[in-house]
Amino acid sequence: MVCRAIKQKAHDLGFDLVGITSAEPLDDDKIAYFKNWLAAGNNGKMAWLQNNIEKRFSPALLMPVAKSVICAAINYKPAKFSNIIASYALYQDYHTFIKQKLAALADFIKKEIDKNLKFKICVDSTPIAEKALAQRASLGFIGKNCLLTNPRIGSFLLLGELLTNLPLKPDTPLKQKDYCKNCNKCLATCPTGAISEGRPFNANKCVSYLTIEHKGRIAKELKPKINYIFGCDACIRACLYNEKAPVCKNIQHSTQRLNLTANEILRWSKGDFDAVFADSAVARTGLRQLKRNALLLKTL
Repeated sequence: MVCRAIKQKAHDLGFDLVGITSAEPLDDDKIAYFKNWLAAGNNGKMAWLQNNIEKRFSPALLMPVAKSVICAAINYKPAKFSNIIASYALYQDYHTFIKQKLAALADFIKKEIDKNLKFKICVDSTPIAEKALAQRASLGFIGKNCLLTNPRIGSFLLLGELLTNLPLKPDTPLKQKDYCKNCNKCLATCPTGAISEGRPFNANKCVSYLTIEHKGRIAKELKPKINYIFGCDACIRACLYNEKAPVCKNIQHSTQRLNLTANEILRWSKGDFDAVFADSAVARTGLRQLKRNALLLKTL
């Protein structure tokens, strides 16, 4: 009954998926894979990924009294897509509203279930293996595009976690099987080959990484392949699970951001940028980098 009440409240708050897993460490093979991925340099210049590795895979190291992790996700598939801005950036900064919703969930649990609740709110700015925990909490599987994918609502998913000291009953992960089967649409669609069959994801080639996190020069051979000014939706839009997925209904996006062009952004002042992106995840990237990316587009 307790788990059911928590899940119902999470849905009432606007989460499309919610599942529960223990705060026990993730499997050793996941830690080993991540360490090997880092050792191969696949993280690009994202040096922070090398920090807190043990914490990332063991929620109890993030919060010593943690017994359970409530994993939640919001579907952000828009009714219409921008061709130059990743879909999640059409909305308010997800870090903000996911934290708010998880705080409201924690408040409900404290008032209605256990006044001695202790908790920690996490989003992807916390060193936590979100996708692996969400997979263990039954929210979905990891597709060939390396994204958490739910068979019903696809992989346009924004994730958040609530670590708690409550000993909640964990959900059973989805049945292990090859959900992608022979489909390679996401691999074929990736413009730079950042994802490929049988090889780990390479952030050094990823358009999302290059347009957001990478501050230096972009390799000459990659420049003509970049056709987004912020992020990239190529592999996620190609996924067959997302073709059938419902459109987001719990958050509203900005139509102004939806219709932006590269030429328009190249003419912007700082004031113009702030007026459109002040409350967006794009704000952290800044106007200078956005203009750099606009200049890289094959067709302006």
